[in-house]
Amino acid sequence: MLSLQAETDEAGLLDIAASLVTTPLPDDRPLWAATFVPAITGGRAALVLVMHHVVGDGLAGLAVLGGLVDGPHAPVPAAVSRPLPTRALLAVDALVDRLGSLRRMPKALGRLFAATGELGPSLAHRAQPCTLNRPTGPYRSLRPIVVDLSLVRELAHKNGATVNDLLLTAVTGALHQLLTERGERLDTLVISVPFASRTHTESDELGNRSGVIPVGLPTAGEFSDRLTAIAAIMRAAKEHEPGASTAVLAPVFRLLDRLGLYQYFIDHQPFVHTFVSDLRGPAAPIGLLGCRMLDVVPLSVATGNVTVSFTALSYNHRLVVAVASDTKTCPDVDRLCDALQSQLTGC
Repeated sequence: MLSLQAETDEAGLLDIAASLVTTPLPDDRPLWAATFVPAITGGRAALVLVMHHVVGDGLAGLAVLGGLVDGPHAPVPAAVSRPLPTRALLAVDALVDRLGSLRRMPKALGRLFAATGELGPSLAHRAQPCTLNRPTGPYRSLRPIVVDLSLVRELAHKNGATVNDLLLTAVTGALHQLLTERGERLDTLVISVPFASRTHTESDELGNRSGVIPVGLPTAGEFSDRLTAIAAIMRAAKEHEPGASTAVLAPVFRLLDRLGLYQYFIDHQPFVHTFVSDLRGPAAPIGLLGCRMLDVVPLSVATGNVTVSFTALSYNHRLVVAVASDTKTCPDVDRLCDALQSQLTGC
């Protein structure tokens, strides 16, 4: 664990976090890092956890956090030494695995068809070109937006929607306002929304088991009308197997990487305008080493040609939306944050 000793304020802490989350982790060390920031104005401290996406998705990150905080934890079973397997046992194990693959074939084909249905409508239509997609550099800024979770939930449920539906409605509305100020008009934005193939996990069962669904969402019109429309769009999108897109995207991305084309594709992808992720965090306050955790801010930054992205996390009756933007291609991020704050409360 790295510790930073110099005192800083909240803005400085966010700059530190943005720098840490955009710095590649060393290949010769575990793909995670923890940085302790002990001196923040107001007598506070912070812990910045960075985890590579191959180690864990958002749910896995919450499981790691749950394993660190104060409170009772399930004991980790002690390792049991076993003799090395013989060649015969290895051969039998390989045969059983092959037979298992054959048994899983119908399910795998079904998942492939589900992935095609999940991605097909979005891949058939490219995202309309706009300033949300530009070549980006290595530097990001983080801006947290904090709202009362009960107010957001009440507004969403009153319109037959979920908190995630309302978040998407607020983001598209804020981006519509930003683009209008830039002299652009897009009636539809394509948002990449992650879906997990599991509802929970433990700290000893990490891994990334999430997929994405690119959805075209309306940007113009009254807030309540857009919320109702987006809720219907998301219900239809969820009819497919959640996270099934991984069955298609994972091998495609691996092939692009082997061909040396992955970064080029990410830098020029024409399918989505931005990413919006939402996670449900602890409802009650949690502590670390006897200290109460005042805030939990989600960290996630987009790469390639996506200039701004959004990650939301609920904690202790509040919803925190972290707006991550490229410092050069999104200089008006403060106006975007102001618009998002208003949209989240239905104003």
